[in-house]
Amino acid sequence: MELNVYPDSEMMMIDLAQTLAGDIKNALLTHDQVSFAVPGGTTPGPVFDALCAADLAWDRVSVLLTDERWVPETSDRSNTKLIRERLLTGRAAHAQYLPLYADTPTPEEGLAAISMGLSAVLPIDVMLLGMGADMHTASIFPGADRLYDALHGADIVVPMRAPGAPEPRVTLSAQVLKSAIRRHIVIIGPEKRAALEQAQSLSPDEAPIAAVLSGSIVHWAEA
Repeated sequence: MELNVYPDSEMMMIDLAQTLAGDIKNALLTHDQVSFAVPGGTTPGPVFDALCAADLAWDRVSVLLTDERWVPETSDRSNTKLIRERLLTGRAAHAQYLPLYADTPTPEEGLAAISMGLSAVLPIDVMLLGMGADMHTASIFPGADRLYDALHGADIVVPMRAPGAPEPRVTLSAQVLKSAIRRHIVIIGPEKRAALEQAQSLSPDEAPIAAVLSGSIVHWAEA
């Protein structure tokens, strides 16, 4: 794990957007199509605001989420809605979007179609992850009902229900996360820095983020 420390989050987001653009550009030099996986939530929003203007061959980039809440795109809880508004706009509007949500009552009913859509873009070329103060990443939560499957199974995506999560979710498995060629993790604040340090001495079953720390570049700002 490599840790990059920034004086403030605004500078971090600008630098991280440039880094991700550089990673995507380098991948495009050797691949006809490049896959780029991103998290939902509020933290990466400023990264998306800067990255969407990057001068890249976005029509050769497939964008996907690392996890999604099982809600329609019209919901304010939808990660898809967030990235359509803040990433898949401007120049990046030309990217292909691969959804992790299907119009079915439960994630289990949509898994086959979702997995088929993602299989062609694996391994993921460039990935951005977040981390919660509970040391979860994507939607791989401590105490979740399918935690073992997500951490140790061979599926591309795993349905997930967790304490404190108001709706079911679907998440890329740890196997897919770990296979990313370039992987970045972005966190803000002393609480998450402490959680990151704690996770380094725990197993993935206790701290799911531990499954992907090796080989990752972590970007942290105190505020």
